[in-house]
Amino acid sequence: MKRDVKKTQAANGAIRIISGQWRGRKLPVMNVQGLRPTTDRNKETLFNWLMAYTQDSRCLDVFAGSGGLGFEALSRYAKHVTFIELDKNVARNLQQNLITLKATEDSAKVLCGDALSYLKQLNVEFDLLFLDPPFNQNLVPKAIEGIEQGGLLAKDGLIYIECETQNAQYNVPPQWRLLKESQTSQVTARLYQG
Repeated sequence: MKRDVKKTQAANGAIRIISGQWRGRKLPVMNVQGLRPTTDRNKETLFNWLMAYTQDSRCLDVFAGSGGLGFEALSRYAKHVTFIELDKNVARNLQQNLITLKATEDSAKVLCGDALSYLKQLNVEFDLLFLDPPFNQNLVPKAIEGIEQGGLLAKDGLIYIECETQNAQYNVPPQWRLLKESQTSQVTARLYQG
């Protein structure tokens, strides 16, 4: 699966880590069409929800983009974060930001390629999954299916789904229990426990 992207050679935006060991650090973000970093407000809400779960967790940032969710988890002492990103330049930027933060190879890795394909190949369970795909591509249902079929969610693991509100009528597996929800006219965010 390919997405239509317009690339520039340099990063021209930034994300901010809001808490943890790298609190206040700003990281450059590539200018790529469809890349939509999670807002600080949404990140703060999410990580308040996850306060008791992030430390020592294994995390998967499925459509990593800016990496804002994965970097925030690492800053809050997640044990390991795997980032999946389709765009090669964006994936390279993620890798460079990990180097800037002095994150070790034991704590993070970037996989460059199609997230839906990687969901079929990974054979590890994750405690936290971040699912925040590009909007208007109907990727949430396919990603949920891949996560479920791959058995990627650890017992009692958590999955965060952020999508456009008009496409928030997706189905989840019956054992997933909705814990938290936040909704605006444009974005719906939900946290489930598997």
